[in-house]
Amino acid sequence: MRRIYLLRHAKSSWGDAGLADFDRPLNSRGRKAARLMARHLAEAGLRPAEILCSAAKRTQETLALIEPLLEGVPASIEEGLYLASRHDLMARLRKLDDHLDSVMVIGHNPGIGKLADSLCDGHGEQGAVTLLKTKYPTCTLAVLDSPIKHWAELQAGTCRLSAFVRPKDLGGDDDE
Repeated sequence: MRRIYLLRHAKSSWGDAGLADFDRPLNSRGRKAARLMARHLAEAGLRPAEILCSAAKRTQETLALIEPLLEGVPASIEEGLYLASRHDLMARLRKLDDHLDSVMVIGHNPGIGKLADSLCDGHGEQGAVTLLKTKYPTCTLAVLDSPIKHWAELQAGTCRLSAFVRPKDLGGDDDE
């Protein structure tokens, strides 16, 4: 059994028009949502074997806020995850070492949302599937389970969506 955690970065700031998209930091709502998600991960016992994080500032700041509650989980910052498409994300997941039973990807929409939708292809807890198809807000976590033996076997429809957790579900603000 393989488990994939797909976390969209927390809400970023648009306050400095001179900043490149890659360099935008989290805003206060985003920091609050990331702390709520970190607490949820810890309380629910959701612990990936490894974290892959986009190199953008907002994804790295999201990681920095959840990492203390996932103490000891190795994380790598990867340039190729910045604004990666679902195809690029799928290709990266297929290259994972088979000794890992789970992974978290911290990335961006639309790639994260399209990947989650493609992987589960409507299979899973129906309330979660409906929410996923409606909107993938910032700092939202999709949890997908797959019976594949090897990461290289990962493809569309091979997963079941077991959870779709938004900051709003944890007492945070409704977000885009």
